[in-house]
Amino acid sequence: MQYTIRSIPSHVDTALRQRAQKSGKSLNEVALEALAKGAGVIAGATFNDLDWFIGSKSLDNNFEDDIDWLNRLPREMK
Repeated sequence: MQYTIRSIPSHVDTALRQRAQKSGKSLNEVALEALAKGAGVIAGATFNDLDWFIGSKSLDNNFEDDIDWLNRLPREMK
């Protein structure tokens, strides 16, 4: 399948080209990976950082300890 994508912002182009150069991959490979990740079809590319909020995942066991630690911080650091 081939796509023609127009009006790519310069900052996106720059980021993709830099990623390609650093990884030793072609611009096409990097663009395909970014597109797949954005579409949520690459293994491990799911966004689950807020799953705990909707109840599909529980918080880790240290949550209460972390809250206690935050509450003990000096006022200037809060």
